[in-house]
Amino acid sequence: MLYERAKEVFPGGVNSPVRAAVKPYPFFAKYGKGAYIYSEDGSKLIDYVLGYGPLILGHSNEYVLSKIKEELDKGWLFGVPKENEIKLAEKIISYIKPGGMIRFVNSGTEATMTAIRLARGFTNRKYIVKFDGCYHGSHDSVLVQAGSAATEFGAPNSLGVPEDVAKLTLVAKYNDLNSIESIFSNYGDQIAAVILEPVIGNMGVIKPDKDFLWGIRKITKNNGSLLIFDEVITGFRISMGGAQEYFGIESDIVTLGKIIGGGFPIGAIVSKKEILESLTPEGKVFNAGTFNAHPISMVAGLSTLEFIEKNNVLDKASKAAKMLNELLIDYGIKYTINRVESMMQIFFTEKDVFNADDARKADKESYAKLHEKLLSKGVFIPPSQFETIFTSYEHNDDIIHYTAEKIAEIIRGT
Repeated sequence: MLYERAKEVFPGGVNSPVRAAVKPYPFFAKYGKGAYIYSEDGSKLIDYVLGYGPLILGHSNEYVLSKIKEELDKGWLFGVPKENEIKLAEKIISYIKPGGMIRFVNSGTEATMTAIRLARGFTNRKYIVKFDGCYHGSHDSVLVQAGSAATEFGAPNSLGVPEDVAKLTLVAKYNDLNSIESIFSNYGDQIAAVILEPVIGNMGVIKPDKDFLWGIRKITKNNGSLLIFDEVITGFRISMGGAQEYFGIESDIVTLGKIIGGGFPIGAIVSKKEILESLTPEGKVFNAGTFNAHPISMVAGLSTLEFIEKNNVLDKASKAAKMLNELLIDYGIKYTINRVESMMQIFFTEKDVFNADDARKADKESYAKLHEKLLSKGVFIPPSQFETIFTSYEHNDDIIHYTAEKIAEIIRGT
């Protein structure tokens, strides 16, 4: 069995902890096509995980694949720039921060880590503020009351993070302006930045109150702090301009990942020139990486965004999630469903889920059973309550109807 072999060479048999949440044991992918993932044990599964968000076009999109193959024929690593990184940068900047600049890195974790370092270097301040349940990767500054697998495994504060580092991260409550106002009343002139997922995607899906986002924007401006939108998930998913466009609020720094790499490793930091020019070699905030702006990630991301622009992808993916949501309501499913465009999650609680505490009170055991039973019916949703169900360009009406029927059957016990 592949899993038994994996346990001999990987801690817990996996290389990212949420993968171990698939019960009774993680299945191994063989290949993917369209809305389906095919496993080594012969299963064909409708995929609502989609690599945890990057695959908005579904698996193995032919246009993207053809561009990747063309690039591979030219070589795949050079240690010097290539034109495609400029093309991808220009396209991203045009949507996210017109007139600004970008730095490519290799993951969302690297993006948020660099953004925080940049904010501290630019402001010459030491504290950052994050929100309970928001996940910003696996580096020391943000592994404090984090979401995603950190919550799933009951270890929001990781061993190995020194107390002297953790105490520089102040934690506020999402959708609660009083909590952040209280923090700023005590530390305002020492806070470099506030970082948040504008839509929480690593605690299930939790939507912001618009007044909450506007309030944070006002507080940060009044105190000379930067506002960082972590749009690793929402960037090019909820709109082409991400959460900034969707909610009509401009942040100072945006971190991106997932979709902009077309399924290949990537991260990015986007800001106005005044801030981003603080990075080396122009400024004194250090960032470097052998694989920064990797040629394959660049062409995969560029071709993905080109396909999105030409094929009404965001509308189609969002329509699929909306249809699934509405069908479940029509079937009498009374549990809380949070959705923002093509992101959604089911919480086994009849109360609204506005923050991390609300999400933690939902019935995780019932969600885990739903995940396990859906696998047996050919549907793959995230194994963790604290992740996001994603839809893609490839999730058509038949797929959505089938999924809704199976969810309803399981919840009703039929």
